Amino acid sequence: MMSVASEIPALQLVGLVKRFGERAAVAGLDLTVPAGSFYGLVGPNGAGKTTTLSMATGLLRPDAGAAWVHGIDVWQQPVEAKRTIGNLADGVRMFDRLTGEQLITYTAMMFGIPRPEIAERVADLLALMDLREAAGTIVADYSAGMAKKVALACALVHAPGLLVLDEPFESVDPVSAANIEDVLRSYTASGGTVVVSSHSMDLVQRMCDHVAVMSAGRVLAAGTLDEVRAGESLQDRFFSLVGGRHTAEGPQWLRQS
Repeated sequence: MMSVASEIPALQLVGLVKRFGERAAVAGLDLTVPAGSFYGLVGPNGAGKTTTLSMATGLLRPDAGAAWVHGIDVWQQPVEAKRTIGNLADGVRMFDRLTGEQLITYTAMMFGIPRPEIAERVADLLALMDLREAAGTIVADYSAGMAKKVALACALVHAPGLLVLDEPFESVDPVSAANIEDVLRSYTASGGTVVVSSHSMDLVQRMCDHVAVMSAGRVLAAGTLDEVRAGESLQDRFFSLVGGRHTAEGPQWLRQS
């Protein structure tokens, strides 16, 4: 029989609203992410994905609504909630004058990891992200893909119960991406929960067991991957829900013959 603890969603969002001036970036959004799931969040640019994840992880205060992580209110109990979250957020500045090794170590210390454990965790993560040769290089000198990988290492260092990743594979080389995929699959198989925002339908369809389709700050469909796909590919279902695909061949002047 499933335990009561496991029935508590890893992430629950109720009535989230966020406005920027007259524009509602998120408009009364509800979402439930089951514990142990690999949950994909997809939508066109401007759908509100990053804003939603920022509110869910305590980076951006909602105008209305609430967020719970494993039953902990993110905005009423922010310290307790953030201890359980590993967050790879889009556009958040890192302490990039530190080396990669120093940055991961510093993050581990902030999360209160016992000092005897920190060196081993840092070494494991540097190896995992293929950053051992760059361990002593300051993060400001990293490529975009290397910076993404060290940020992911920081998100993993405290072994969080919920991992929230905004475009985690953007700019990451294929070999590193495959290694990261393996780690994330092992993580969810052991009971962890991943929420990933991505523009890659192939990646979401390949990796995720649940998915939500967003547009204009709302969830258009959510559930298991098969429920949302409804017999179609995820990409085709996405187009039918969101619309906006152009089927024209393009203007005459662009044609080469």
